[in-house]
Amino acid sequence: MRYSKEHKQETHDRIVRRASVKLREKGAHGIGVADLMKDAGLTHGGFYAHFASREALVIEAFSYAMDRSTERWRKLAEELPPEQRLAALIDGYLSAGHRDDPGRGCAVPALGAEIARESPKTRKAFAAKLDEMIAMIAAQYVDAPPKTARKQAMATLATMMGTLVLARIAGSGELSDEILAVGREAALGEAAAFGSKKPTRVITAKPKKTAAKAAARSAVQD
Repeated sequence: MRYSKEHKQETHDRIVRRASVKLREKGAHGIGVADLMKDAGLTHGGFYAHFASREALVIEAFSYAMDRSTERWRKLAEELPPEQRLAALIDGYLSAGHRDDPGRGCAVPALGAEIARESPKTRKAFAAKLDEMIAMIAAQYVDAPPKTARKQAMATLATMMGTLVLARIAGSGELSDEILAVGREAALGEAAAFGSKKPTRVITAKPKKTAAKAAARSAVQD
């Protein structure tokens, strides 16, 4: 049976979406092509009708995941006043919900260590998406010169992502929660050091419903 170009593209996109979740859950080498195709409701034999290689699928899948993260952050910024945006992003990223759901979270802490050992082509694609994330965070330092904002965005992202990795290693108990709390304070402190005003914390003892929901959505996605 011959399918239309639209049907083929829809199938292709479905494979990428499903693979992006499974790769974040299992790791770049934790699941094979056959299982990825099965999870998308397709046969192993149809893989090469959509991708030139497994590497091509991996690149598309993590690019999709990172694009989703950046878009979520952008939408969050649009929903909140400037002084609350960075704090909301940090709170959402360093949350128990994000820690416990790597399949729908940021691809960097889930796949970063593995991607660092992949081919130059894969690393280059990953680095390009990481640079977009850095630019998105840097844009939140409205009172800092561009170069300073970029450097601080790198430091903040490194703190956030490193904290999340350690929290996941520690599991979901008290130690993990403590790591998340300390990481949030460190990231917010770094933000304050490079801005004219300390970012307003969004998640407090009695958080405002809209801001709290926005923070929770900022990191966990499809």
